[in-house]
Amino acid sequence: MRIVCLTEETTETLYAIGADEMIVGISGFTVRPAIARKTKPKVSTYLDANIDEIINLKPDLVLAWSDLQATICQQLIASGIAVHCFNHRTIAGILDMISMLGRMIDKSDEAEEYRAFLERKIDHIAERSALLKQRPRIYFEEWFDPLISGIAWVSELIELCGGIDVFAEHRAYHDAKRRIIANPDIIIDMNPDIIIASWCGKGVKPEKIRSRDGWDRINAIKEGQIHEIKSSVILQPGPAALTDGIDQISDIIFAWNQNLT
Repeated sequence: MRIVCLTEETTETLYAIGADEMIVGISGFTVRPAIARKTKPKVSTYLDANIDEIINLKPDLVLAWSDLQATICQQLIASGIAVHCFNHRTIAGILDMISMLGRMIDKSDEAEEYRAFLERKIDHIAERSALLKQRPRIYFEEWFDPLISGIAWVSELIELCGGIDVFAEHRAYHDAKRRIIANPDIIIDMNPDIIIASWCGKGVKPEKIRSRDGWDRINAIKEGQIHEIKSSVILQPGPAALTDGIDQISDIIFAWNQNLT
């Protein structure tokens, strides 16, 4: 089977379940696993793809993610290519994606084994979080202009790791537009203990966060609790968020707890 992955999470999943030999094309934004970037042809960004190059690869299946890739999917389908577009945005959705992908390529046993590994990881973090003395209030920033709060699986991970997402109600919105924070002053009023930022495809600049008008009154700013998690780790709707991403959030929260007086 010949597979093209238009986003990173399916590439990482295929490697994890021993199906990397099926991959014949990947997204240019792929960084996990590193070997994929070195060895697989890059045929797309996130919103654009080289349709002719994909066709020339003669894929049996193209894997995409979200409505934002609908135009690419439409072009490929019109060209006679089989496409499956995942559209999950929760922890459960990530796990279900792994199971479904395994069934699609006749590697269900391997996929279920990998899913079980991730579920054990999640359970371990939940048990660890139950030992916390206090749950910090956390503001997660997905973008800075305009300010955008975290997507559903990020919000769920913050809660799982023992934090309180100050914009937890935004997890109901699958699109970034409805997660825009129109008035930054509301974050001052919320006064989060920790700020975690992950600017999609761009390095976080803590000084930009610290210099926002009035934000010097926020506990997270006063206590130096601004943390970056790379977007390839936490904003990928796949294994990265449930391995490195969950670890980093948990470590940030545990360190904050240890500093309580």
